[in-house]
Amino acid sequence: MISDTHTSAIKRRRFCVYSYVVLQLLLLPLSHAQQTSDTRPSIAIDSNGTVHVPAHPVPISGFLSPEGQAYLVEHLQNMQQPELLIQDGGLPPLLAPYLDRQRATYPVIKRDITIAGVHVYDYEPKAGITQTNRGRVLINLHGGGFSGCWPGCAELESIPVAAVGRIRVVSLDYRQGPEHKFPAASEDVAAVYSELLKTYAPENIGIYGCSAGGMLTGMAVAWFREHGLPKPGAVGVLCAGLTLDAFGFGGDSNYFTAAIGESRNPPPPTSAATPPLAPLGYLAEVALDDPLASPASSPDVMAWFPPTLIVTGTRGFELSSAVYTHSLLVKQGVETDLHVWEGMFHGFFYNTDVPESRDCYDVIVNFFNKHLGRS
Repeated sequence: MISDTHTSAIKRRRFCVYSYVVLQLLLLPLSHAQQTSDTRPSIAIDSNGTVHVPAHPVPISGFLSPEGQAYLVEHLQNMQQPELLIQDGGLPPLLAPYLDRQRATYPVIKRDITIAGVHVYDYEPKAGITQTNRGRVLINLHGGGFSGCWPGCAELESIPVAAVGRIRVVSLDYRQGPEHKFPAASEDVAAVYSELLKTYAPENIGIYGCSAGGMLTGMAVAWFREHGLPKPGAVGVLCAGLTLDAFGFGGDSNYFTAAIGESRNPPPPTSAATPPLAPLGYLAEVALDDPLASPASSPDVMAWFPPTLIVTGTRGFELSSAVYTHSLLVKQGVETDLHVWEGMFHGFFYNTDVPESRDCYDVIVNFFNKHLGRS
C-alpha cells in the first residue's frame, strides 16, 4: 500500500516538473530573441502605438489542406496580374474557371425573371427542393464592391448553396455605383423582400451575401427596421462585416491581411484629410456612422438583427470587421455564429475544388436549416 506521504511527494515532484516546463515555455520567446537579436531587425513603436513591422516572410499555414495551400498560392499569384481582375460580362477572368466547375458540380435550374421590378436570377436545384424547404427561400446579394460582378459573383454564391441545401435561391441584380448611390440597393432588396412576403412567412426567408453583398445584407436588415418590415428568419454576412471605414472594412486587418491575402499593399492610415469611402463610389456620400449603411454604429439596430452567420478567413481583409461585428451582436443578445477559416482569404469559397470551400457551403446550409422557420 502506498502511504499518503509518498503520494504527496509524487504530487510535489509532478508539480515541480510541470512548473519548470511552463517556465521554459514562457522564457522561450525571450531566449530566441536574445539569440537572434543581432540578425533580426527591431520593431519600432511610436508614442501613439503605431507599430513599424519590418519585412519578414509569411509562409502558408500548415493547417490548410493540400488543395487549399495550392489554391492560396494560385490566388496570390493571380492577384499580381491586373488583366485577370478586369470584368468581362460581369465576370473577372480570375473567377471564370471556378464558375465552370460549379456549374459542372452543382446542377441547378436558373430562371431569368423580374420580381417587384428588380432583375433577378431564380435558382432551384435539379435534384428538387426538399419537403422542409418548400416553404423557404434564400435571397442572395452578390459581391463586387457595389460596382459590378453581376452575374459572375451572383452565380458563384448561389449555385452551390441552392444545390447543396436543396432550396430556392433568388439572387438580385441590385442597383450599383457609379450610376447609382446609396440607398438604391437597399430599396431594391426591400422591394423583392416585400414581394416574397406575399408567398413566404418572414421567418422562412433568409438573406446572405459575400463582400459588398454581406455589407448589403446588414444594410437591408437596418432598412427593414427603419421602414416597418418584419425581420427575416436569419441572415449570413459572408466575407464582410457591418462597419464602414474610409478604406476597406477597418481595424487591424486593413494592415496585416492585405499583403498576405490579396498580394497588395495596405491602405494609407486614415485621417481627417482622407476622403471617406473613396474606393466605393456607391457609398462615397454616406457618413461612416449612418446606421442604415453601417449597422454596427447603432446598438439599437444591432439588437434587432435575426440569427446571424458571419464567415471570414485569417487572411481576409474583412477579418477585423467580422470579428468586431460578431462581438457587437453577442453584446446585444443576438444569436450569432462566427466561422473563421484558417489561412483563407477574401471570398475564398468561390472555388468548389477546395475542401475548405465545401465545408463553408455546409456551414451556410446548416445555419439556415437550423434557424429558418423557428419563430
